[in-house]
Amino acid sequence: MLSQAKARSARATRTVRAALAALAVTLVVSGCGGDSASAPKPNGQSASATPDRVEPLAGTPTPGLPVTVPSADGRKVTVTSVDRIIPLTGSLSELVYTLGLGDRVVARDVTATFEQAAGLPVVTRGHDVSAESVLSLRPTLVLAETVSGPAESIQQIRDAGIPLIVVATAKGLADVAPRIDAVASALGVRDAGAELTRRTQERITAAQRDIPRPASGDKPRVAFLYLRGTASVYLLGGRDSGASSLLEAAGAIDAGKESGLTKDFTAITSEALAKAAPDAILVMSKGLDSVGGVDGLVKIPGVAQTPAGMDRRVVSIPDGVLLNYGPRTDEVLTSLVDQLYADGRGR
Repeated sequence: MLSQAKARSARATRTVRAALAALAVTLVVSGCGGDSASAPKPNGQSASATPDRVEPLAGTPTPGLPVTVPSADGRKVTVTSVDRIIPLTGSLSELVYTLGLGDRVVARDVTATFEQAAGLPVVTRGHDVSAESVLSLRPTLVLAETVSGPAESIQQIRDAGIPLIVVATAKGLADVAPRIDAVASALGVRDAGAELTRRTQERITAAQRDIPRPASGDKPRVAFLYLRGTASVYLLGGRDSGASSLLEAAGAIDAGKESGLTKDFTAITSEALAKAAPDAILVMSKGLDSVGGVDGLVKIPGVAQTPAGMDRRVVSIPDGVLLNYGPRTDEVLTSLVDQLYADGRGR
């Protein structure tokens, strides 16, 4: 009996570890395919579908090359051509397109689901970079993130003589400007990068300008839950989940972080949810769908007993943009605020 219990425990541990690995890809490369960037209605009800598109800057910048730029892995990389660009994550693709050089992108990661990139061949799926597929498209520049891999594939691309620049992944609003600058510098369009940074910051500021103040004077407590019902994975976000910055920008409190969770995610328990005591729950749209919508969410042990569960207050944002921290962060913030304070509610 003891050995069987140990075996069950080991299987559970492997399942959670696999889920966390998949989650890391989901959060930092910003996308799980197919979600529209349109804002859902409150309580997880889908809004009418609108095109999932990025908005490029006006005009097409002329790259000033060659450039030698720092890579987040400590290297210095010289770029002599951006005629054929392959970004290895959806969020990097979004940046290239928004900077006005989308016509030079020749392949995509599976998470680049916005309309302009949807027709490109897929050469990587999060951590699963296919070096052979990348090299077959003869790129002149490859953009990666610190989570891109496996390491062997990254090295194989570099060994082929292809300039490959690693960009630090985003963890909060403070990372938006540095990421834009890193990509713009690598493309030789720093002026366009400065313009995009200004536009993005102005829009984020505008989205924050009219955040309602709850009548009680208390900020709403919001718990970020990562859900994958098909794998029976239910996780509560803590300090390092990536959601804290967004929630705080929306005038809310990250309930997981405030309750003392210092890790990125922990398995949901009734005790952890009771301690977090969220007034609302933030989820990714696909995660909510995977548990059967709000009706299924409140059946997860502990959820129905929280203030959020009792009120069925659920904020649902498309996977592909929720924690992107890029040019569309203002749209995410606006959707979050609209849903969180719907009907004049905050707390």
